[in-house]
Amino acid sequence: MVNKPEIHHQAQSKRVLLYSLTFLAIAIIGLTYVKWLPYVDKSITAITTHSIGDSILGSDPDKTEPASFAGAWDYAVTYFTAVWKAAVLGILLGSLLQVLLPANWLIRVLGKTSFASTAAGGLAAVPGMMCTCCAAPVAVGLRKKNVSVGAALAFWIGNPTLNPAALVFMTFVLSWKFTALRLVFGLILTFGVSYLANRFVPAVQPVDTEKLLQQAAEEEQGSFLTRWLKSLGKMTLYILPAYFLSVLLMGAVKGWLFPQLGEATGSSIILLVLVAIGGMLFVIPTAAEIPIIQTFMAYGMGGGPAAVLLLTLPAVSLPSLLLVSKSFPKRVLVFVSASVVVLGVAAGIVGNYLL
Repeated sequence: MVNKPEIHHQAQSKRVLLYSLTFLAIAIIGLTYVKWLPYVDKSITAITTHSIGDSILGSDPDKTEPASFAGAWDYAVTYFTAVWKAAVLGILLGSLLQVLLPANWLIRVLGKTSFASTAAGGLAAVPGMMCTCCAAPVAVGLRKKNVSVGAALAFWIGNPTLNPAALVFMTFVLSWKFTALRLVFGLILTFGVSYLANRFVPAVQPVDTEKLLQQAAEEEQGSFLTRWLKSLGKMTLYILPAYFLSVLLMGAVKGWLFPQLGEATGSSIILLVLVAIGGMLFVIPTAAEIPIIQTFMAYGMGGGPAAVLLLTLPAVSLPSLLLVSKSFPKRVLVFVSASVVVLGVAAGIVGNYLL
């Protein structure tokens, strides 16, 4: 005769399985519609035309525009037109994972400060292929489920830097040398920097996994709809205003961040550092760094600055840093930002000789 606790456990296991499969189905359907199918077409375009479209910064990189609201608004419209579907999907997945994925699985697989947890987070990012801002809500959701700093960072950074579609695009639009450079430094950034970031978390008592699981079980009480709407509401109210305003700001100052890069043929460290800082702060849609670099190089930009932008433009941005600012310790985000700049400069030094 089956006792009541066993019946309850079986029912709970079935519910967990159903919720997990539901999240997986939503993720697959969403990514297929927003990312995978469109990127198949774009890959064919890259292979046949050696281009994936115009630069989001315009066709003349030597024309520096003064800061203005009109310029900021035009850039914001162009940017959000390109990313809104992925942004909606990111917010949806970030909120759903908090109520659909089992806390015990997330904590046991991604909740440790070990390299294995960091590696799992980075590998989970590969099929996402999102830009840094669209991946940010999912990283926020992971942190709310007590995923470790290293694993959440690896997922967040790995989405744009290890994007397999972007690697295919740049192979045919730029060259295999760009792809190799991006892959090497992208791996260092995604797995190495993310793992080291665990050391910048303020010292606390050893993680009590059982206590975290107990807290998660208490939070999971109540109806699914109520918990999801609460999660979605909190995420939307914080993310959307910060996202929109920071993109407007980047659109306004883009002329100052990238002044006449078409003439950046030099290879001085100062130049590479300035380009790296600008690339780290600026926000672009997925793979937009490729036509930006292609356009700049057509106007004479050297291999060093091109290599810097190859890594720093997609990795993080001021808007994405603001979106995750409440989910990671400030010193972690400073470390990540500085690492992107340093690795970008290193890529630029290599690019001076390789590209």
